[in-house]
Amino acid sequence: MNTRKVVTIGLGYIGLPTSALIAQNGIQVHGVDVNQNVVDTINRGKIHIVEPSLDIAVEESVKKGFLKADIKPVKAETYLIVVPTPFKGNHEPDISYVEAATKNIIPLLKEDDLYIIESTSPIGTTEKMMHLIYSERPELEDKLNIAYCPERVLPGNVMHELVYNDRVIGGVDKKSTEKALNFYKQFVKGALHATNARTAEMCKLTENSSRDVQIAFANELSLICDKADINVWELINLANKHPRVNILQPGCGVGGHCIAVDPYFIVSEYPMESKIIGTAREVNNYKSFWCAEKIQTEKLKFELNHGRKPKIALMGLAFKPNIDDLRESPAKYIVNKVLQNDNNGEYFIVEPNIEEHNVFKITDYKEACSKADIIVFLVAHNEFKEVSIGGNKVILDFCGINRGEFLI
Repeated sequence: MNTRKVVTIGLGYIGLPTSALIAQNGIQVHGVDVNQNVVDTINRGKIHIVEPSLDIAVEESVKKGFLKADIKPVKAETYLIVVPTPFKGNHEPDISYVEAATKNIIPLLKEDDLYIIESTSPIGTTEKMMHLIYSERPELEDKLNIAYCPERVLPGNVMHELVYNDRVIGGVDKKSTEKALNFYKQFVKGALHATNARTAEMCKLTENSSRDVQIAFANELSLICDKADINVWELINLANKHPRVNILQPGCGVGGHCIAVDPYFIVSEYPMESKIIGTAREVNNYKSFWCAEKIQTEKLKFELNHGRKPKIALMGLAFKPNIDDLRESPAKYIVNKVLQNDNNGEYFIVEPNIEEHNVFKITDYKEACSKADIIVFLVAHNEFKEVSIGGNKVILDFCGINRGEFLI
């Protein structure tokens, strides 16, 4: 099967790299996004997000005419849904974007077309969308190919991982699975694993919930070690010398649009059965609150000792090192909470991967470190590891910049 045209709905952190990769393989891609600025930027061969190698892929694909962005879909053979799936209310999954994207293409569908959801979704979403499609287009029932294939990439290495990571592909029937497998074979070099749609949906949620639980263990250790006056970084390093132990590194919480969100998709639907998964979410959320409280305590201690408010550098806003993605970022939550508690203090907000922010005034990291009395490391960006800190400064290291050497 050689796909002639693909419509991708959603041109964000996953949708745009996926679109560019498919286009690089000589397939016509019509990318759709609701944001006109995003559409215009891409059509100029430029990108609106930070991701290594993506700028080259987009520029080449647009120049060669294989990638075009628009606010409306067109007829194609394959439709990829790559839109956000946030949560609403009491951490309940919100599939309204997936539903809206699906409704947008229903009039365009024809017999033997391939419809794939890549968006992280609650179990049963693919089947729900199938019923939605067939309720509006009953003449197409059992004549379409409908499947689920979650992305599993790491921001900062997306272009490589889209090609070389294994993919799990589950159709609503065997015919759909086979058609989807043949589609991904055109541009994925990793192994393709066939299953059904429900298992593929659960697989994505399981992967990120597993990571969340492992991080929660490390974060819980950091809370215990703080009370017990033990260097958690040294402890974990020593414990990991055991041949069957591999504890992750603690941080100031868990962020991003996957690990901090996906476990709720399981917990909201199966609350009685997901005790460990639910508790891990609570631990990781609490760690961010705990970090904000530690900053507050250190600030008050400085005031008592020096008779003035300290200048505080808050180092990092992204949800993980060396990217510009602030979605669900615990660092951003901590910065917000600290500022809410102190309107008149002098703060230097640092995020080397973005030039400006609509809420925070961004300061250069070297300037912030030289001017601040208290330096709080929230994200382990490479730039922070190289900065030299002189004088009697208070260091709060929540992300292992100095592996706890200055940990309060």
